[in-house]
Amino acid sequence: MPKINGNEIKPGNVIEYEGTVWRAIKTMAVKPGKGGAFNQVELRNLFNGSKSNTRFRANESVERVRLEQKEFQFLFADENAFTFMDTENYEQIMIERDFIGDQGAFLQDGMMVQIEFYGERPIGVALPDQVILEILETEPVVKGQTAANSFKPAMCTGDIRVLVPPFVGVGERIVVQTADSTYLRRAD
Repeated sequence: MPKINGNEIKPGNVIEYEGTVWRAIKTMAVKPGKGGAFNQVELRNLFNGSKSNTRFRANESVERVRLEQKEFQFLFADENAFTFMDTENYEQIMIERDFIGDQGAFLQDGMMVQIEFYGERPIGVALPDQVILEILETEPVVKGQTAANSFKPAMCTGDIRVLVPPFVGVGERIVVQTADSTYLRRAD
């Protein structure tokens, strides 16, 4: 694994530090009036999710970790885990619900996802940026109401709550951004 200096750590970098693997979330270069410059880095532990704020000086070096990314197909979910299949060798892996969190609601049968591995251990699941959902429940469409800055709540497939424009009704299919559950547009 290549070594990088503490001042070269950027958001998104995965490093090995204090015997575990961390992803840099935010970085800020600081040059105090006294003493040497340092890089203030907010880190998230990829194994247990804990966070840490750490100072790295320019003369400190850390191991930069290269993660393997593989494409998997979502098969099914049970009450404890999600099951994915490697499309190359048809091997299946199970990932606990807690590991994926709220993003698991967006998983749909046959959906392709990117899973990041550190060695043999999965440490991240990247969903597609957008998904198509059907509206199951919302307030009725009001004739003549325009798409001004007013939105109404809607319940979609997967028990996902989304704020939609007033002209969108029950049974319609919409495109939703998975990162923050925001309405983008009606589906074609």
